[in-house]
Amino acid sequence: MFSIAALYKFSSIEDPNLLQLKIRKRFKQLSIYGTILVGHEGLNGTISGKEHNLNKAIKYIKSINNFNNIDIKYSSSHVNPFVRLKIKIKKEIVTIGDESINPNEFVGDYVEPKDWNNLIQDKDTILIDTRNNYEHSIGTFKNSINPNTVKFREFPEWVKKQNFSDEEKQNKKIAMFCTGGIRCEKASSMMIKDGFKKVKHLKGGILNYFEKINEKESLWEGECFVFDDRVAIKHDLSEGSYDMCHGCRMPITDKDKSSELYIRGVACPSCYNQTSDEQKSRYMSRQKQVDLAKKRNQKHIGPKDEVQIKTK
Repeated sequence: MFSIAALYKFSSIEDPNLLQLKIRKRFKQLSIYGTILVGHEGLNGTISGKEHNLNKAIKYIKSINNFNNIDIKYSSSHVNPFVRLKIKIKKEIVTIGDESINPNEFVGDYVEPKDWNNLIQDKDTILIDTRNNYEHSIGTFKNSINPNTVKFREFPEWVKKQNFSDEEKQNKKIAMFCTGGIRCEKASSMMIKDGFKKVKHLKGGILNYFEKINEKESLWEGECFVFDDRVAIKHDLSEGSYDMCHGCRMPITDKDKSSELYIRGVACPSCYNQTSDEQKSRYMSRQKQVDLAKKRNQKHIGPKDEVQIKTK
């Protein structure tokens, strides 16, 4: 069994490059997998490992100045959901496309999961899903607005196009959510900057809601997309029913896999017509190597640029 930790915190980091080297060295010692993004504005990532090693990795992260209270959500998997460790330097640890938006300066009100249901059922609340369109399609809160974005950096333009009135900006409650809390936290900073007065976001995101709220009382519908090989999780945090296309990394269903446009490990109906014959041939070769590695009970990590069409 592997333990998984999704973590983030907005807090100023003076030397991201030095911290990158330190984290990589310590995590390799502990056989930790996954991805950590390091930037001047903070840390963001999801990592996995054996429970005792993951606990040591989290202890190390918390030892970093001002990160002792970093937001963490835990889950588990029978197989390791990651195949390598990546510690990346980023200008933004979650990309909204405007570096002037700084959650270290101001953010909206955090809403605990126990108070979330009452908020989103209030007639004066505008409920916005800040995730991508394909995430929304797998599952979301009842009656939430889908901005139909492919990437988070499209969110500010969507807000602009809504032409919210001054009355709405002053009096309507804006309630936002995302998987782990980081996107809606940054979005809340953006909306406050744009003049919204009652901006709120789900503390710890959907994962924290799943952990704290009984499924019988839940207002969530469907499953929740996660950015690892589990693809999606259910309300009880167990692995969901979706698979993943390794050509475009999009979630796929059994219906998708029965399509003539589906080739295992190569393409699905979403990306079949977006890849060349040469790309499909390369993916087929990769899938063959993956299958051979599995027969030998080995791990095949694939090319570093495995995601060809869409990324988070």
